[in-house]
Amino acid sequence: MADVTNEIVLEALKGVIDPQRGSDVVSLDMVTGLIIKGGNVGFALDISRDDGSPVDGEAAEPLRKSCEDAVKALPGVMSASVVLTAERTGGAGGNGAAQPSGPPPEMPGMGREDAPMPGPEAIPGIKTIVAVASGKGGVGKSTVAVNLALALKGLGLKVGLLDADVYGPSIPKMLGTSEKPGSDGEKVSPVISHGMPLMSMGFLVDENRPMIWRGPMVAGALTQMFRDIAWGELDVLVVDMPPGTGDAQLTLAQKVPVTGAVIVSTPQDIALIDARKGLEMFRKVDVPVFGIVENMATFICPNCGEASDIFGHGGARKVAAELSTDFLGEIPLHMSIRETSDSGNPVVESAPDSAEAAAFIAIAEQVAAKLKDKLAS
Repeated sequence: MADVTNEIVLEALKGVIDPQRGSDVVSLDMVTGLIIKGGNVGFALDISRDDGSPVDGEAAEPLRKSCEDAVKALPGVMSASVVLTAERTGGAGGNGAAQPSGPPPEMPGMGREDAPMPGPEAIPGIKTIVAVASGKGGVGKSTVAVNLALALKGLGLKVGLLDADVYGPSIPKMLGTSEKPGSDGEKVSPVISHGMPLMSMGFLVDENRPMIWRGPMVAGALTQMFRDIAWGELDVLVVDMPPGTGDAQLTLAQKVPVTGAVIVSTPQDIALIDARKGLEMFRKVDVPVFGIVENMATFICPNCGEASDIFGHGGARKVAAELSTDFLGEIPLHMSIRETSDSGNPVVESAPDSAEAAAFIAIAEQVAAKLKDKLAS
């Protein structure tokens, strides 16, 4: 297979002409964020204008498609993902800040209050989607997502896992895989790890390279990770969301029918403030909230077995009661959970009979019960 380089991709893109400006997209500096990994190519096409004039994402779709087709035609390219962005447009604020002045075609209605919101569209073959989210980072959300997915698989369900945290994809490491996704020319084939199909931006970018992407690029990438992956037949797709309440969460709510969300928090007050925001955000976009998980609830000393409430205890249960949602359970702060996650062999699989695994399995059983009607239909 021929090696694909930046130079080869850019040379191909020099043949793609922007009809509005009569020059190629490379000469116009429209190609940004070029990423190549294992024959998978991704980049953003900046359609903004230097004078700050409005741009039309829908009108730019043929140009985006031409760029994608030009790259796909190159020897050695397995997949090409091109998203639209508008980096240089001044926007309504008049302060010169780079803002998208119009939505990319993947996100119709985003950023325009007068535009109709599109309805979520089902993903063929996927019965239910569970989002694992948090209001802030550092609460162990990805650890919960991975072990929840494995626990659901252990209950006999067909489960896939999507690492939607484009800024800090950690799930490939947690599942101990560095394989690269393949492609049949139409769809990208997910990596199979621990018996589950898995997709992550971590497969496509160097782990030491920061992702400096604006909202439209995140929205486009997430949409393609849902739509352009050959997931197969799944009972549940578990989605590890980026922390916060921004573009990724709105994209998820607008573009796919999320069956329910699981909110992860630690017990201390500062984390619970953000957990409340995350929960209310899902409610505002009509995504059911299955409940709250309290992670790092109690520290268990690996030597003496003594329990200490380092971050407090019971905060998430209290918030769940205040906000009239279910408390799904608590996960201890235990060395084995950290060690097994770091080693790529999560505790639910490596020590299924342990108390730590039992905590995740109990949460999975509650989630599975909430999915029962959807799975039966």
